[in-house]
Amino acid sequence: MDERKKKVLLAIVKDFISTAEPVGSRTIARKYQLGVSPATIRNEMADLEEMGYIEQPHTSAGRIPSDSGYRYYVDCLMEKQTLGEAEKEYIRQRFSKKMREIQEVLNVSAQILSEMSNYTSLIMGPYQKRDRIKQVALLPMAIDKALLVAVSQSNLVSNYLLDIPPSLTEADLERIARVWNSRLKGMAVAEIGQEVLDDIYKELYAYRKVVQAILELLGGNEEQGYGHISLSGALNIFNQPEFKDLDKVRGILELLEDPEVIKGILADTPEEGLSIKIGGENRVEGINDCSVVTATYVVDGELMGHIGILGPTRMDYAKTVTLVETMAQQLRRVLAKLYE
Repeated sequence: MDERKKKVLLAIVKDFISTAEPVGSRTIARKYQLGVSPATIRNEMADLEEMGYIEQPHTSAGRIPSDSGYRYYVDCLMEKQTLGEAEKEYIRQRFSKKMREIQEVLNVSAQILSEMSNYTSLIMGPYQKRDRIKQVALLPMAIDKALLVAVSQSNLVSNYLLDIPPSLTEADLERIARVWNSRLKGMAVAEIGQEVLDDIYKELYAYRKVVQAILELLGGNEEQGYGHISLSGALNIFNQPEFKDLDKVRGILELLEDPEVIKGILADTPEEGLSIKIGGENRVEGINDCSVVTATYVVDGELMGHIGILGPTRMDYAKTVTLVETMAQQLRRVLAKLYE
């Protein structure tokens, strides 16, 4: 793509992001001072349309970026923004309050992202498999059921319903929890070595299946063992003019109620760096009219979770990328203190 076409495409993307209105050649000539006539711009727009970077809505003579146009903009033309001092101060103030629980940290982070972007924010908390367990308790619920209560090092409280043999007594449950807490306190399930595990199996030989069930519930695997999910600003979708179709909006909101869907949206992110999925690039069915910017956050070299913003394909990518990267860094700092 030659320089003139790049300038015309950049003008179309910027103007459409700003106004949500299809962009014509006269608008570009008047607002962006490219030094060429509207006729020349029309020729360039015709070429860009033929190349698949812009398209014409049925009801307008103007043009809008296609998914390919946004992709070229993001990869080749976009200049990252920096947050203003007022925005940085707002984030600092929101995090100045001491937070003792990871759920609170994630909720505040999600709120900040949705407020500052006017889009929907999604955050997936630390993988349970990698979260250190401070204490467990086993409480009898029925003849063959017990409630497993686990408190993580970051004060995340998780409850699980555990199948147990009908012969197990309350004293048996207390003994299992006591041995677990004495031998495994402060360890993540992923850190438990086979030697330690063999010793526990010997000590709790009669309850081996219960210990295995606890390990599976607390550890899971990388596909299922994710922790708390925070979502904020789902109704911001109504602020976007392209989502006037209530059936379309209802479908997206229903998707966002499903933790598995949110996990699917966020987990499609490289372990390091940032991911931008535009329109049809999204693998999750039902959000093909949206774009998603996601990143991971890491503590002490360990992948802890994912963070992202979902909005229309007409999103302000430059600002969204900066917000996601900034909040990922903030999460790293705050969670590192919680895990000390």
